[in-house]
Amino acid sequence: MIRAVLLALLLFMVPSTEARTHKKNPEHATNAAPGPTPAGPPPQTPPSPHDSATDQIARMRSGALSPEGLLALYAAQITKYDHTLHTIIALNRQAESAAASESLAAPLYGLPLLVKDNIETADFIATTAGSTALAANLTHRDAPLVTRLRQGGAVILGKTNLSEWANFRSSRATSGWSAVGGLTRNPWDTNRSACGSSSGSAAAIAAGFAGAAIGTETDGSITCPASVNGVVGLKPTLGLISRTGIVPISPMQDTAGTLTRTVRDAALLLTVLAGSDPTDPATKTADKHWTDYLKHLDPHALQSVRLGVMRFAEGTDPAVRVAFQKSLDTLRAAGATLVDIPTFDAQDLNEKEFQALLGEFHMAIDLYLAHTPPAVKTRDLEAVIAFDRANARTEMPYFGQDVFEQAADTSPTTDPRETRQAAYEIAATNGIDAMLAKNHLDALIAPTYGPAWSIDLVYGDRTGGGWNAGQLAAVAGYPHLSVPMALVHGLPVGLSFIGPAWSEALLLSLGAGWEAARGPWAHPPGY
Repeated sequence: MIRAVLLALLLFMVPSTEARTHKKNPEHATNAAPGPTPAGPPPQTPPSPHDSATDQIARMRSGALSPEGLLALYAAQITKYDHTLHTIIALNRQAESAAASESLAAPLYGLPLLVKDNIETADFIATTAGSTALAANLTHRDAPLVTRLRQGGAVILGKTNLSEWANFRSSRATSGWSAVGGLTRNPWDTNRSACGSSSGSAAAIAAGFAGAAIGTETDGSITCPASVNGVVGLKPTLGLISRTGIVPISPMQDTAGTLTRTVRDAALLLTVLAGSDPTDPATKTADKHWTDYLKHLDPHALQSVRLGVMRFAEGTDPAVRVAFQKSLDTLRAAGATLVDIPTFDAQDLNEKEFQALLGEFHMAIDLYLAHTPPAVKTRDLEAVIAFDRANARTEMPYFGQDVFEQAADTSPTTDPRETRQAAYEIAATNGIDAMLAKNHLDALIAPTYGPAWSIDLVYGDRTGGGWNAGQLAAVAGYPHLSVPMALVHGLPVGLSFIGPAWSEALLLSLGAGWEAARGPWAHPPGY
């Protein structure tokens, strides 16, 4: 059955040859508009590039700030700082005209957004996944999620840098590096990693380059960058947001998600993004699960909830453990009941997940490449591998492509059913589901990741810090929300909220409760 589902997902997610433009089209309208954006700061307060998206929208609605003015604010911030951070691959030269044409009633009215460069947009910007092999991948169509953003009033400001091919090319990759965009750096410390693969999306929001950003995740690619850059990252349930028009790794784990400054901003964006898409069968029931996520936010949400403390995933850094314990004290003071989960038998989850991903990637990327514009000459994975070898000075100056080569060694018709099912049972059935049921829990919590590690272009990422609980949510396809927890060694560390499928409303409410209990969060000094 999983094999059939995989094939169906792949076939449906290939964009049609008919271009999906960003013109307003009632047939592709988003779900009912979210509730009114709460009033922002007083109009006389000067806008800051670090203000929340909801505050910026409130300013524009009040007339205190124009969409063009907000666009100029972010453009100035990008000009001033991105030559060091390398978060953005390309800016949209049509953004200003788009900002001037948005409807005041739109939920994202005039909000400039950045989109990860493995997501197709109809603007005159190629979708490269960071690889020069896709430099000609100018599709002139919007991914359905981008259509929803535009219809919601957002302005696509540009495309963000990423770990090339979403970090699935090499086992010794350096997160945040791509041949197209260079190396994204962490604004909290430019010698530290921005993690990946949604490196540019997270670092850009931390540095004040846009109102919000869109990332993608197969395993950790939204939540890890969110954690180490000190922003809010939401990886939703697989199938809540369309994946059509995204350069794939695996239809069994891939999802788009959000990088924002606040949980309220994440709820606002998810309300616009969530919903069924006929081109992605995984979203078949998304409309049934859609809600106005803003209406579920409650600063007192931590009262009377039961949270499972994933002690086995609190990391090995003593300073992270201390910060996490202080956070647990804060959660208790806010009314939460905490239940320790000391151990978990992950068995051989890493190996099973990786083997499943290899076969799924080979199948998915071949199908995607076969439907790229004729100007793209790499029509399958073998062609990309050959391209990288022929252009090694550009594509492989720091690390190779051993993961690509392993994937190529699997037949594109290899059935990953057994390994995929085994991985799912470890992560979901015997993992998250069992922990929640056995302990009568509402959600699970743990540090998202340790603080950002030093960049190493020779040996690649050296993350350390112990096991990452977010892997369970990634393999299970369940939602995972990371909210800034504390500074450790002067660097951000996130707090993860993980729940069962379709529990985004609950997790966002818990995240809002955590923000209220934690208090204000600062942006990186110097930006």
